[in-house]
Amino acid sequence: MTGHGAEQHPHGADRLCADGDRVYSRAVRRGRVPRRDAEPVPCLLELALLHPDPDDMDWLVPTSPQEVMTRLLRGVHDEVSASQRRVGSAVEAFEWYAGLGRQLQASASEGTAIRVLDGLARIQAAMDEATEACATEVLTVQPGGIRREHELSEGLHRALALRGRGVRMRDLYTHVARHGQGLLTYLELMGDAVEARTLDEVIDRLILFDRTVAFIPANSDRTMALELRHPALVDYLVTVFERLWRLALPLTAPLPDTGIDGISHREHSIAALLAEGHQDAVIAERLGISVRTCRAHIARLSETLGAASRTQLGVRIAQTGLDTAARPPDTAAEALSVPAPTPPPGRGSRTGR
Repeated sequence: MTGHGAEQHPHGADRLCADGDRVYSRAVRRGRVPRRDAEPVPCLLELALLHPDPDDMDWLVPTSPQEVMTRLLRGVHDEVSASQRRVGSAVEAFEWYAGLGRQLQASASEGTAIRVLDGLARIQAAMDEATEACATEVLTVQPGGIRREHELSEGLHRALALRGRGVRMRDLYTHVARHGQGLLTYLELMGDAVEARTLDEVIDRLILFDRTVAFIPANSDRTMALELRHPALVDYLVTVFERLWRLALPLTAPLPDTGIDGISHREHSIAALLAEGHQDAVIAERLGISVRTCRAHIARLSETLGAASRTQLGVRIAQTGLDTAARPPDTAAEALSVPAPTPPPGRGSRTGR
């Protein structure tokens, strides 16, 4: 679709084709248009003039003309030394968008509170913009198991840029991530700019910049994301992060002992989830391990507890007290009971704590 659009609609946002002009103007007047109306003009999606409605993905809502003007100005600034003629073209386009902007003025501020980012390129661009604007703090939750080298290197340029500006970063991982050399290398490279803690299981991926903008996945394969700027939503996610952070263990702290010979901390976590009735695949996903590894731990649990069947294993788990989640040692609990860090300047008490 992208390649077809480039051939049929070879233009930028500063001069729409006739079909694009008609569909975008209709979207501005009505507030949204059906996705099928934009199929003949893929340029509107490629240029991010239309994007999916968070409430109904079959509809598209217009990007506010003011935001389009800001984007155009940035592009023009980068290219002005190469082409003075493009400046004049962009100025004319600004006037056109400004005329349409009056029609969308009432809903413009609300429309940017939740933005759907469709495609990895749009997600990457939005993340780069947020990184560039970040001044004090980044909070992240990274689900899954061991972080692969290429996954860590993809965002390394952003992390290094943040460290260079003195931005502090706090990352939450699952306990399984402790065993990945890639994560240890990354943390060593970042030094005291990054603090990492781990939990048995965490929520889905979350990235918060300066407690003002958040990014979360919008589908299971993470090819779509939501960019959230609504203060209430962002404050809620900050609260979730801070409470998980207080429960988590520093990466350098040992995992709690189960108190039962032959039962590891991970097997205790698996036992607790088995007692809740979860299937192997669900347990593996929540703890960030493979299904095969999960089943190997269950087999060792059965052998250690002398259980000949799944039913008998459930009984043994309850009898030994493994049906409750593992608790951190007292010393770690005391260390984690300190008040959460003070919010960055300008945010006041809007943390929802």
